[in-house]
Amino acid sequence: MSGPGQSSAADRKSAAEYRIEDLAHASGATVRTIRAYQDRGLLPTPERRGRANVYRDTHLARLRQIADLLDRGYTLASIKELLDAWDTGRGLGGVLGLVAEVHGPWTDEQADRITREELNRRFGGNPDDEAVAEAVDLGVLEPVAGRDDEFLVPSPQELAVAVELYAAGVPLGAISGHLRELRGRVEQIASRFLEFTTEHVFARYLGHRPPTDADAAEAAAMVRRLRPLAQQTVDAELARAMRTFATRHLHHHLGADTPLESDSSALATHRVDLPSGTIRAVQRLVGPENVSAFVTASTEREVQSRTLDSLAPSNAKTEQIDQSG
Repeated sequence: MSGPGQSSAADRKSAAEYRIEDLAHASGATVRTIRAYQDRGLLPTPERRGRANVYRDTHLARLRQIADLLDRGYTLASIKELLDAWDTGRGLGGVLGLVAEVHGPWTDEQADRITREELNRRFGGNPDDEAVAEAVDLGVLEPVAGRDDEFLVPSPQELAVAVELYAAGVPLGAISGHLRELRGRVEQIASRFLEFTTEHVFARYLGHRPPTDADAAEAAAMVRRLRPLAQQTVDAELARAMRTFATRHLHHHLGADTPLESDSSALATHRVDLPSGTIRAVQRLVGPENVSAFVTASTEREVQSRTLDSLAPSNAKTEQIDQSG
């Protein structure tokens, strides 16, 4: 029978051992990165054997954990705090649960796939490499590894909207430009909602760095409760704004004598005198016969822009600019 010393030695021998080059290959990190993590205290101290360092599965697991947290947007400094909490026995279950909740799906929509042939068919049957490249850049389509003729569609609803707009006569370039503009404004709304909820809800859970297991678990539960609220609010406000602007546009284009809204003063026509220099500049741009239409369209666009900005002011400076304008 083997004694305790012999059994321990056998266990050590059966455990995986890595030179730093082998660890780099297994983890996908570079040797330089591994050494940098050691210097920062992110990796346990390896066993010194002769003139070489010996790494084990615990080092490989730690490297994969660091890579996962980096992919989720954590900095090395915050990862260090999380791992220190883990190493001192405070636990990471709640924190990792919160991370998973935040990085989980924020919609019930399921991603789909589409072939290039089907994509061409849905957009008139004519291949358009430039439009496809633009869609990939926007993330509307994602290439599938090893399949040049197939794409992942993260949001089938978004693609369906583009198909309907194209069928209605909107050029693909205009659709892409509109999506870029819309995305910027929606990101402002999302940022503002996050600031609002952090200030009034999550500050009490995330005051510690890293938060305790219990606080992180409560914050994760709160994310689940609040997740749909932003979309519900935007849906309601967008419906209200669309009705308001659609009514105004319909009245303008029909040229009705009687306003469609009960409050006729809101839609009344007012004479506004513009500086002669402005008039001349507009005439040079669009011609004398199009000055009135150009000024009307520009005004409507500015009203829409400011209304959307009022839903999600990005900061106090933006509000000051709007007020002074």
